[in-house]
Amino acid sequence: MDKTEKMEKTEAKNINMTIKEGDSFFSHEVSINFSPMNFIFDFKNITPRVDPRSNEGLVLHMEHNVVIVDPYHAKKINELLAKVLGDYEKE
Repeated sequence: MDKTEKMEKTEAKNINMTIKEGDSFFSHEVSINFSPMNFIFDFKNITPRVDPRSNEGLVLHMEHNVVIVDPYHAKKINELLAKVLGDYEKE
């Protein structure tokens, strides 16, 4: 049996996939931690808020998004970031 005959005998399968897009997020600060199995990127956005109705004065609002990757993907992010920054600096 050759390759074309094998392909004719296989069934076509449909795969349903949904993609949830996250909210856009501007980060003022990032902290990176690691364990033996993961790298943890914690992106933070700290925004001062003033509520004129409140007696508290200045309130800091902090949001953060955490991205956890394995060491292989952390290295790939590092390589990609180095390439993109190099391209940016050339312009």
